[in-house]
Amino acid sequence: MTFRELLKGVSALAVGGPEDLEIGGLAYSSKDVRPGDLFAALRGTKLDGFDFVRDAVGRGAVAVLSDRSCPEDVRAAWIQVFDPRETLASLAANFYGHPGEKMKVVGLTGTKGKTTTAYLLESIFKTAGFSTGVLGTINYRGPELVREAGRTTPEAPDLQKFLADLVGRGVTHCVMEVSSHALDLKRVWGVGFDVAVFLNLSGEHLDYHRTMEEYFEAKKKLFILNAKKRTAVVNEDDPWGQRLIAELPMSTITFGFGPAALVRAERFRTNGTGIEASVRFPGGQIVLTSPLAGKYNLSNILAAFAVALALNIPPQVAKDGVAALRGVPGRFEKVENALGLGVYVDYAHTDAALRSLLEMARELKPGRVILVFGAGGDRDRTKRPRMGEAAGQLADWTVLTSDNPRSEDPLAIIREIEQGFRRSNGRKYEIVPDRREAIARALAFAKKGDLVLIAGKGHESYQIIGSSALPFSDVEVAAEILASMGGR
Repeated sequence: MTFRELLKGVSALAVGGPEDLEIGGLAYSSKDVRPGDLFAALRGTKLDGFDFVRDAVGRGAVAVLSDRSCPEDVRAAWIQVFDPRETLASLAANFYGHPGEKMKVVGLTGTKGKTTTAYLLESIFKTAGFSTGVLGTINYRGPELVREAGRTTPEAPDLQKFLADLVGRGVTHCVMEVSSHALDLKRVWGVGFDVAVFLNLSGEHLDYHRTMEEYFEAKKKLFILNAKKRTAVVNEDDPWGQRLIAELPMSTITFGFGPAALVRAERFRTNGTGIEASVRFPGGQIVLTSPLAGKYNLSNILAAFAVALALNIPPQVAKDGVAALRGVPGRFEKVENALGLGVYVDYAHTDAALRSLLEMARELKPGRVILVFGAGGDRDRTKRPRMGEAAGQLADWTVLTSDNPRSEDPLAIIREIEQGFRRSNGRKYEIVPDRREAIARALAFAKKGDLVLIAGKGHESYQIIGSSALPFSDVEVAAEILASMGGR
């Protein structure tokens, strides 16, 4: 692609370089630069890409994107802009031919429920006969294609490249989990969303966003930047969702349990075998069933069903798609055993998610609810006491342990969680910092009829200690321990 073609529709403070210069690729890390690439010099939280311009040019970059002017000793085409991240997203869309315009794209945002809702929509789309792609927390996938997810929403060049790959494979419908970080850092600028979905908002990532107001404003960008301006699907039950509805400049389909929701569950039951709900929507009523458990998963089902209606998928097809999804990796995932123990692994790593998980466990009426959890290091610390409070109120016994401590001392993280136990007058816990030992302790403590929840890491196959990601899967570790106990 020529320099002129790449810059189509881009506003720049200054541009220097021949219009017919061929650009072979886009890179935002100097280590990844190949000869002929454009290098985007982005400011990060720890490093500044401008400091690596000479390295990038030395590796063969023929053009540079920056918010500063070109140094005199650098010989490369130069684009100076006010916001390099926003411009990079536009350049990436241009470079890969705007793949988002060539298929239906659904964007999901919310503190919890994105992954489950993405799986539900994938199941509905496949039931409808559509070729489907998904970008999310667990992986990025499409027809005969699965890639590891380094982050929930990839950087703009990686995102547009993957979307172009999906289009090349004949994908017609794409579901994307859109994180608040991705929205704030403008990774999804240049993607046209046919439907933008707001699931919920609760305390998380406040180490980055600082306040709930800033967190909300980041989430709202999914709807404001929606170039197609088609449809929003919003949770009527969530206070932040209600505020979003009042501020949206586009048609909105609401979902929830209250009478004001356009798609609402009027009667429902949830138990260990799944969900059954009578759902009313504009033009009719239908009974939805799912093997997923818990009221919070019914909320995710309502969101997916509302999206299906927005895309003119027949309600019966959507119903069949919901019923066809048997489970989601690391989301209340059962670890089979012969000991009569209900052992489940779940990704709940915020206080709201942990509370929902525990409330759902209570609905199953087990003998006791035994919980294993910790909190991630170098992340939002404000949620830690709230997680402890939820556990102290709703679990019969908790084993506090390490999650992904990263650079923090696991015991220091645990002490912050303990503050919440004290607030809830909870004395029903013990501390076992080693996660494998903590899981073993909880399983040894459990009796037939009890329910053991191992929360926080879900689908993850690693544990980050210091700067190292060590192999560790809660599902595999629990299965190994149960087998050693005779629970094959």
